Amino acid sequence: MTNFDREYDAVVVGSGAGSMCFAQMMGSAGKKVLLLEKSTYIGGTTARSGGVMWIPNNPLMAQDGVQDSADEAHKFVEGLMGERLDEPGSTPARRAALLQEGPNMVAYLQSQGVRLTRVKDWPDYYDERPGGCKTSRTVVSELFNLKELGPWAKKMQRGFLPLPLMLAEAFEFKNLKHTWRSRGVLLNFIFRLLGHVLTGRKTVSAGLALQGQMMKAALAAGVEFATESPVESLIIENGQIKGVIASVNGESQRIGASVVLVDAGGFAKNQAMRDRYQPHTKVEWSNAVDTDTGEMIEEMVRAGAHTHNMDMMVGYQTLLPPGKENDFIKPGAQQLGAHPHAIVVDQSGVRFMNEGGSYVAFCRGLLDRNKSVPAVPSWIVMDSRCVKSKGIAGVRGGRKLKQWEEAGYVKVASTVRELATAMQVDSDALETTVERFNGFVAQGRDADFGRGDRDYDGWLGDRWNKPSPTLGDLSEPPFYAVPVVPGDVGTYGGVVTDEHARVLTDNNEPIGGLYATGVCTASAYGRVYPGAGASIGPGYTFAYIAAKHALGWE
Repeated sequence: MTNFDREYDAVVVGSGAGSMCFAQMMGSAGKKVLLLEKSTYIGGTTARSGGVMWIPNNPLMAQDGVQDSADEAHKFVEGLMGERLDEPGSTPARRAALLQEGPNMVAYLQSQGVRLTRVKDWPDYYDERPGGCKTSRTVVSELFNLKELGPWAKKMQRGFLPLPLMLAEAFEFKNLKHTWRSRGVLLNFIFRLLGHVLTGRKTVSAGLALQGQMMKAALAAGVEFATESPVESLIIENGQIKGVIASVNGESQRIGASVVLVDAGGFAKNQAMRDRYQPHTKVEWSNAVDTDTGEMIEEMVRAGAHTHNMDMMVGYQTLLPPGKENDFIKPGAQQLGAHPHAIVVDQSGVRFMNEGGSYVAFCRGLLDRNKSVPAVPSWIVMDSRCVKSKGIAGVRGGRKLKQWEEAGYVKVASTVRELATAMQVDSDALETTVERFNGFVAQGRDADFGRGDRDYDGWLGDRWNKPSPTLGDLSEPPFYAVPVVPGDVGTYGGVVTDEHARVLTDNNEPIGGLYATGVCTASAYGRVYPGAGASIGPGYTFAYIAAKHALGWE
């Protein structure tokens, strides 16, 4: 018999997407639950993200009169996966469980007082494929007042949008020059912000609002939280979890539990693991929290767990202008690359992909191209209209852009050939690439990569650019170029789990009582990322599935 310093029915390791869902469900069922977080703060990378969950056929779609089904989602996902339909971590059983239980998870959270809503205009990333959705399958949190957490409010991770502003409203701001609706949204936000300041509320949005709501629900269910409490090892005897050894308040403790859920993130901030599994990427390019260092993946491997798709990440094409390399959220380039009058080329000056695709596909494209042609970093090439309308890392001109030019970060020239020289790429190659793209723009279709064929490409671009929201020639000098790197918001591979979220060994046997969810696991979607929130959505759903299984609700 193992001796413990204290005992619980369930221990949760980490506080990322889904962890507090699992903890809340176990606590509401009368179980004694402890959540251990090694950081000073609660919420993980999810709290600093958009907090978006991709949940096909969710109740909010039905509420809005949008037709969807698990069958359509299956058709869509499996069409994207191609022949990789039965790989470790992305088996048919796991996909079926995920797509079936996702809507139930949303309904459960709503029943527990978690206020959710739907972004009504956020197409799937491959909406042109069979089963794709051209409106939105995304679910996000309503606004949340952090002060509802009492003293725990100071323990929440910092969010990227600590304002009473919904993501859908923020998307409207790009139309301020064109519509009264967008100006009305801005005006409403200003009055709302003023009201919240006057009443002393600390209202937040996005991932911080989602995780804040979940912490409130978990606390109400009696869950105990311990921050700055890293787990040192799992205690497993005869193939069954018995608990964990953790450093709590600086003291190593043996904590007993017959159920353990690991939701401790991936390894985005572990350069040694990145070098092993994701060469040519850097921790400095990642927007994951600093504690996302992968030791729980390694600990589960030591306990016998199998891993899969460790080379995958949730890419986020990233700019690193002087002075912004260490920003809380590094400047992204997703909409810049897909904007009219812009293209992306490798270091030979050749265009090699659809710049309008998802951030995961974009960064995967850079890394795959880099295997044959230097493409990390690649270059975003623009004419003056793109820079004036979209800007580079939010800068459209003036002294700041001039400083970046003087520092050698932004390349500027009066002709494409001169720009190529500044970029140190072949002038003939870049000129040919630009001329070819301009020809496609004149014809109204990108014959090489189909940019603009899907609604999502246009959603990223400029809807006011006619006739295409994403296709525009590069013809008005000066011409600009900036390097873009494959950053990320986290890794996307990890330990293999089954349809109940149980951790599996190399022999495909479950380790009794050990569950895992989030990006410390291999994604049920394999190597594809079908829509906004395709990591957070499964993280929550498999936490819900794990709790049901642990409680014997199936």
